[in-house]
Amino acid sequence: MEDHHCGDSLFPTSTLIPVTTICILLFVVGITGNTMTILIIQCFKDMKTTTNLYLSSMDISDLVIFLSLPFDLYRLWKYVPWVFGELVCRLSHYINERCTNATILHITVLSMERYLAICFPFKAKAAITKRRVKYVILTLWGIALLSAATVLFLMGVEYENETMPDSDTRQCKHTCYAIESGLLHTTIWVSTAYFFCPMFGCSFCMDPSVESCGRVIMSFMGPMWQPDRRSTGRPSRFWVSGSWEVLRLEYTTRL
Repeated sequence: MEDHHCGDSLFPTSTLIPVTTICILLFVVGITGNTMTILIIQCFKDMKTTTNLYLSSMDISDLVIFLSLPFDLYRLWKYVPWVFGELVCRLSHYINERCTNATILHITVLSMERYLAICFPFKAKAAITKRRVKYVILTLWGIALLSAATVLFLMGVEYENETMPDSDTRQCKHTCYAIESGLLHTTIWVSTAYFFCPMFGCSFCMDPSVESCGRVIMSFMGPMWQPDRRSTGRPSRFWVSGSWEVLRLEYTTRL
């Protein structure tokens, strides 16, 4: 049986319908779940722990990504023409990239915090305060905002014939300038770094020799960060799960 394409879509209807159904379910569940989590953490004082502050910030990032999902569905069903203009084209891709980077940074820093909490539980409790965590979260968002800035110049509205632009051929995609200037390759390298660095960093810290070196380094930082003798647990299992969570999240978001 021959598959029929719907209008200006690049995919057959047999593919569009199940993909759209799954995306709508993800949209409803994602919006509801992330909104409820944010409200619960903000409304109940006991829920405002340092860990939940990171989770709440990540929920905001995921919520923004879900809110931009309708634009992706539109491009699936009607690739050309792009009717939302240049600004929406650039911002939709920029927001997705920024929120993806922010979520990965949050997971990485949260893993580091848990590492300190397990190896130095009493000292970490005194040093890792809610106020400092809020400053860290603001810094993470700032880094994500700057590292994704290239996408603003990478994407744009392009025409099939640039010398004689036809409004019916408008497409939201990477620009010719991005390819010619090498900006596309730079962005790919930045995205690759966000994909692999957290995993390798977490795996590197799992190594016993690295852990021993880390304890020596922390000994020079003062008695506050000396290992607690009552802390005997090793965070290897948490670091492994954190590394795979970064990979899973990045792979799912990029799709």
